[in-house]
Amino acid sequence: MSFLNFLISGISLGSIYAIIALGYTMVYGIAKMLNFAHGDVIMVGAYICFFAVSRYSLPPLVGILVAMVICTLLGIIIEKLAYKPLRAAPSLAVLITAIGVSYFLQNAAQLLWSSNPKVFPMFFQRMVSKTTPDGTVQIVPVNGIDLFGGELRVSYVTIVTILVCLIIMLALTAFTGNTKMGKAMRACSEDKDAARLMGINVNTTISVTFAIGSGLAAIAGVLLCSAYPTLVPTTGSMPGIKAFTAAVFGGIGSIPGALLGGLMLGVIEIMAKAYVSTQLSDAIVFAVLIIVLLVKPTGLLGRPVREKV
Repeated sequence: MSFLNFLISGISLGSIYAIIALGYTMVYGIAKMLNFAHGDVIMVGAYICFFAVSRYSLPPLVGILVAMVICTLLGIIIEKLAYKPLRAAPSLAVLITAIGVSYFLQNAAQLLWSSNPKVFPMFFQRMVSKTTPDGTVQIVPVNGIDLFGGELRVSYVTIVTILVCLIIMLALTAFTGNTKMGKAMRACSEDKDAARLMGINVNTTISVTFAIGSGLAAIAGVLLCSAYPTLVPTTGSMPGIKAFTAAVFGGIGSIPGALLGGLMLGVIEIMAKAYVSTQLSDAIVFAVLIIVLLVKPTGLLGRPVREKV
């Protein structure tokens, strides 16, 4: 494979991390909570889509919509039952609760769907093309000039993943900047007490934030399992941690930061696997995060928070 192949694979993986990181960065930016159960919502969305498509023979797009609806409701329920009572609690209590919710979802998935690995259906190939057996697009040299350093093949999953990430980022940016609920989210992010005095329903705003993040987690779960088709109850654990790393990398609380952090993390991981070591790739990713935070503690696009004493 050429360098450009690896770069495109890294952008594709980074796009998935960016979509997942949105859930972390939105919840932290508005509610100042770290929802470490977010990675397991990804797993639930992947399972729902898997059974909707493979067992109940629903069209892939319908399966994705069903997964989004269920994950959206799940996010609202988690927020109401687990996090809402802890709004004024110390951050350590919220962290322990989030870990507890994460393990609850993993064990519930084992009881409901067993721990046996399931092969996720590669339905993007069927949706886009019925003629290419390996589900890839081949880009050939132009006029005999090889611009790519070798044969360049891009899978349909990669193309769809990058396009979906860009659409989500643009839509979310427009939503937070132009809609009434989006402006309420930004107000709550700045100061919840002042937002409440201005007539904004803070509880509803936080619930909507969890709902949006969980719905996007379902999309991320489908994209992740389409690219890496093995599905188990712990599927979302490591991607969730890496996406949180991406959110911190880009500046947690910043939507553009989630995109930048996710893309950079994906590219670094793929390049490390390709040119250094598959076993050391995760260590390299987290080492880069440590170096970035030492130089810029708020992340690449994060803003320093000043507190009045």
